[in-house]
Amino acid sequence: MSRQAKLGLDIPLPLHGERGADILVCGKHFSTDASGALYWAEQRTLIVADLHLEKGSAAARKGNLLPPYDSRSTLVRLAGVIDRFDPDRVIALGDSFHDQAAADRLPQKDRDRLRIMRQGREWYWVTGNHDPVLPDWLDGTICPALSIDGIKFRHEPTDGAKSFEVAGHLHPVARLTRRGASVRRKCFVSNGSRLIVPAFGAYTGGLNVLNRAFTSLFESGEFHVWMLGRSEVYPLAKRQLLRD
Repeated sequence: MSRQAKLGLDIPLPLHGERGADILVCGKHFSTDASGALYWAEQRTLIVADLHLEKGSAAARKGNLLPPYDSRSTLVRLAGVIDRFDPDRVIALGDSFHDQAAADRLPQKDRDRLRIMRQGREWYWVTGNHDPVLPDWLDGTICPALSIDGIKFRHEPTDGAKSFEVAGHLHPVARLTRRGASVRRKCFVSNGSRLIVPAFGAYTGGLNVLNRAFTSLFESGEFHVWMLGRSEVYPLAKRQLLRD
């Protein structure tokens, strides 16, 4: 039974690959993952966005006492995804750290986790608005953006409806109602030429894809979303979505 059938959905598939959870961006096949990661098999490249490491400790400094395990949880999940896909290259699309001092607060065990994940593969750290300067101890290449095979990988989407890029920053989420219950989850959003990746971090919130911040980025305001489930990714048409 297909993913669409299980949710009772009737969805056009112009942007989808053969498995329904693939996204075509500029004619390239990208595979979505329920973790929020994106995989480009042709380039053996794994893409994640908005890890926001040490967000919990930043909140604690402001008197918001959250469990201080967000960085560990995020990195353990990331390690699991890397083990499954075994990529040659990893691209982190900015806001990997929640603030400029977050890298200094990251425990040594978590730094060691990053170092182990980095071994034997290229790693690109795209700078974000939360982490415009990254620490010297971080392994890999630090850059403001990266271009591969005609597609730009950056943190913040560029202005305008036409762009061949994969970006993060906006933390997209989608909301719909099924069988009387409201479901709101992280998602990928794309129109085939631009793709916005969900936030990977454990404590990251989200912005509804029907917000004008998204619709202004896509020509005629049209796009599809791929909603994260517990173990699968579900493609949805814009007409099925609800505002918050």
